[in-house]
Amino acid sequence: QVQLVESGGGLVQAGGSLRLSCLASERTFSSYMMGWFRQAPGKEREFVGAITWSGGSPYYADSVKGRFTISRDNAKNTVYLQMNSLKPEDTAVYYCAAGPSRRYYYTSFREYNYWGQGTQVTVST
Repeated sequence: QVQLVESGGGLVQAGGSLRLSCLASERTFSSYMMGWFRQAPGKEREFVGAITWSGGSPYYADSVKGRFTISRDNAKNTVYLQMNSLKPEDTAVYYCAAGPSRRYYYTSFREYNYWGQGTQVTVST
């Protein structure tokens, strides 16, 4: 069982930056696809981006492309979400998730098996 713990959320002004981290407990962390999702009040959980086990060419939702960057450090069992040029509409609880490694990216939250507890990101105007 993979345990995931997010950190790095907080309050930031529009245009600012935050970096979220997700620490995994499992030594086989490197074999999982890692995804980031977010959920705003009253809305469905939304795919933000994902990265394969090798860390190459992350895949992003259109809403964050060019502003957010996902990376991973398998030696540290950690995946990161660098968020720049934040907008008020980015306000949500952000979750990291782990799913089976595949040869293609998948964006449905139902396909990810393990989830962190979430970290709040609030972007003020």
